[in-house]
Amino acid sequence: MANEEKKDFNAMLRDAKDMPKIQILTDEASIRKYGGERMYFAPPAAYDALMKRIPRGKVITVGALREHLARENDADFTDPITAGIFVSIAAWASYQRSGDETPYWRTLKANGELNAKYPGGVEAQKEMLEKEGHTVIQKGRTNIRYYVRDYEKALFTL
Repeated sequence: MANEEKKDFNAMLRDAKDMPKIQILTDEASIRKYGGERMYFAPPAAYDALMKRIPRGKVITVGALREHLARENDADFTDPITAGIFVSIAAWASYQRSGDETPYWRTLKANGELNAKYPGGVEAQKEMLEKEGHTVIQKGRTNIRYYVRDYEKALFTL
């Protein structure tokens, strides 16, 4: 996303469009790729509500949020593209609010990776996670990425 400071992410968070909905896939390659034909589209507020449930000292991955939403809505999987976008919207919406905070920094990408698209980028997320007792490590020499060390031990189960 670009020009985050100029967007009203709370309005985006409240805009469910035509979601929730289930789409039935017919493309065999996509069915094989995602492991099923029932694709669930959750509205942005659904991701925000789940992210608010993650307690201090715990973390969750976007994949775990997606799996939970699919399971709860009788789907095979959730749309990965909208999931990533909606998690970012939830993060920015929280950042723009003066109250009702969503602890978005506790939601990690796959394998415990920090999310550069959150407010303040990985540096701000790293700082928040370290305040809660997590250790953040750097991997790579040219394409540097940051991860929560042993994030599996701090995973929150929905």
